[in-house]
Amino acid sequence: MNSILGALYRGQLNPDETIVPSDPEYRPLNRQIAAIRDQLKNRLSEQDFCKLEEMFCLRDKSDGLYMEAAFLHGFKLGAAMQIEVMIDREEFVRDAASGLSL
Repeated sequence: MNSILGALYRGQLNPDETIVPSDPEYRPLNRQIAAIRDQLKNRLSEQDFCKLEEMFCLRDKSDGLYMEAAFLHGFKLGAAMQIEVMIDREEFVRDAASGLSL
């Protein structure tokens, strides 16, 4: 069984490449995007469509940077919550002999 840390070290941990949203709106939304893209490809000049594609690429890059920042923020927040729980855990552990919290 591979450990998460081992997989990370070997470059085998790539969640951004394997995540597929389970929201039922995800696939229909992407089909709509593809259909509109095809319509625009047929309506716009080649030069205008290339500009539109360039804009989409820039938007994808911007979205990726935002998603990375959101992931890092969420991960750090989760870790900070775990630290807080571990620091305050003594109030939940009772000394068997005295019945007092440790």
